[in-house]
Amino acid sequence: MFVFVTTMILYVFGFVFLYGVVRLGVRHGMQDVEAHRAEVLQAEQFAAEQDRRFARDNAFLTGR
Repeated sequence: MFVFVTTMILYVFGFVFLYGVVRLGVRHGMQDVEAHRAEVLQAEQFAAEQDRRFARDNAFLTGR
C-alpha cells in the first residue's frame, strides 16, 4: 500500500513539474520573440531604406 501511495504521489508531482517546465519554456520563448521583434523591424526598415537609396543612385538599372 505504501508503494502504491508513493508511486501515485510521485506520478502526480511529475506531471505538475513537467507542466511547470513547459510553461517556463514557453514564457521564455515568448519573451525572446518580443525582444527580437524590434530588432527585426529595425533591420527590415534599414534594408528598405538601402533598397530605395540604391534605386535612386542607380536609376538606370531600375528602368525608370
